[in-house]
Amino acid sequence: MDEQQPELRWAPLPPAPKRTGRVWLIVGLSVAALAIVGVLLFFLLPRGDAPTPTGSPSPTPSTSATSTPTPTPTVTPTPTASPTPTRTPMLTPPPAVDPSPETFRDQVSGWLNTAPRGLDIISRVGDQDALPVVDSLQQDAQRLSDAQAPSSIDQKWRDGVSAYAKTLAQLRTAITSGSGVPGAVDAARTSVQNLRSLVGL
Repeated sequence: MDEQQPELRWAPLPPAPKRTGRVWLIVGLSVAALAIVGVLLFFLLPRGDAPTPTGSPSPTPSTSATSTPTPTPTVTPTPTASPTPTRTPMLTPPPAVDPSPETFRDQVSGWLNTAPRGLDIISRVGDQDALPVVDSLQQDAQRLSDAQAPSSIDQKWRDGVSAYAKTLAQLRTAITSGSGVPGAVDAARTSVQNLRSLVGL
């Protein structure tokens, strides 16, 4: 006996499970990603303003460019220094002016009047204590040598001052050695008296 086989019939498939949870998860993640990007952009925007101050250094090169022309004016004054050599020859004529005998006598009288008093002190002391007085007289002799004498007595004045300076050097040597001081004092006194007579003192 043939068994009766069941009839095959198409039954409706069960509905697919709903995936709404996954959709909301994807939407939430995308929103969170957008929020993170927005926060990053917000914090990056203030740093984007920093280039605006960096634009301010651009004027500084322009100022440095203005500073570079300034050396060029400094080069131009150097030709103006050329007139100074013309002034130096103008300074040389005043020493060539011949002083009057009265003017010259007034100029040197103080040193010539001090010399006899200094020689008197040296003759009284006569030892090493007189050396500072000799030093002072030698300094005065240097000043007498530097003084511009009238042309009428210029050569005699130079010779007389040179002789006086030599007697002072000999006087210093005599005081240092401790012998011949009176003779050296007399020689210096004679030399300074010749100078005094030459200028009318």
